[in-house]
Amino acid sequence: MTKDLEQLVAELAAEAARVAPAPHPYRLGLQLIGAAAAYLAAALALSGVRADWAQALAQPWFVAEIAALLLLCVTTSCSAALLAFPDLHQKRALAFAPLWAFALFLLVMLCAWRADSPPAPLPAHSFECTLSITLLALLPAAWTFRWLRRCASTHQRWAGSVAVLSAFSVGALWLRLHEVNDSIVHVVAWHYLPLLAFAVVGLWSGRRLLKW
Repeated sequence: MTKDLEQLVAELAAEAARVAPAPHPYRLGLQLIGAAAAYLAAALALSGVRADWAQALAQPWFVAEIAALLLLCVTTSCSAALLAFPDLHQKRALAFAPLWAFALFLLVMLCAWRADSPPAPLPAHSFECTLSITLLALLPAAWTFRWLRRCASTHQRWAGSVAVLSAFSVGALWLRLHEVNDSIVHVVAWHYLPLLAFAVVGLWSGRRLLKW
């Protein structure tokens, strides 16, 4: 009986598929940030940067907006990596850092809106910007969700929302660096308010796609 049991255990152990250990969350976060940076660089190489980039970089609030978007992208990538693990790798404060990054981003946009006096002229287009950001964000969102599904997140809603925010911050960065447009009203209405709507969609998609 004992030999039969030992043989059964040995057979089950031999048949068990080897499971690769999950990467360290900091390593995963760096991978997500690196992939986003490479993707953004490739998109700008294909589309080109805005023709007035030198003048744009001379505008303090434009530079502050780009810096705040970069911070949002970095913190959401790091947060997604930590949220992939059930215990958040004992870094709960860092996992929820996107809340502070987003608050800073809102403050920057409020200051930029107040400084936009008289308001810059609105561009001729409107929803095309939202569509462009959405299309560019699909691939970063896909690879972030793919990584999260390989782990064991117990914070599926927040992880899904953060993954979507990370992807859309990449798309928003690309468009601000590509499009010649100084209208803060247009940028808020067609670049960033839709980002909030998609973050809410991320709450739902995280619950649906990341459950295990």
